[in-house]
Amino acid sequence: MDISVFLKSVIDTDSAPVVICDLEHIIVYMNPSAVSHYEKWGGDKLMGKSLLDCHNSVSVEKFNRVVDWFKMDKNNNRIFTFHNKKENKDVYMIALRDEKGDLIGYYEKHEYRNKETTTLYGMN
Repeated sequence: MDISVFLKSVIDTDSAPVVICDLEHIIVYMNPSAVSHYEKWGGDKLMGKSLLDCHNSVSVEKFNRVVDWFKMDKNNNRIFTFHNKKENKDVYMIALRDEKGDLIGYYEKHEYRNKETTTLYGMN
């Protein structure tokens, strides 16, 4: 089976929003959690549009600086961008690279800091 099916499944079953962009900042994919999370801004209708259109000029400048930093070195792959106190999460930009290590895009990663409340291996 094609590995891309597995990788899409990983992204789609993640409970955190995942927004994938190309190097022109075009949103190429949003997982179901991201579609729901960004519903009031258009949800799945954001795909195919520029991420820069959803942000102010200060954020646009930061996105461009991060992409430039990703391009500088193949080891520049993860940068902390924001802590959301209300949702108790950290947000990162993560570089996406092809098999040769060339930058092809990036995604926004949310890491929630709340303690898990479900039972260990709870399959009820």
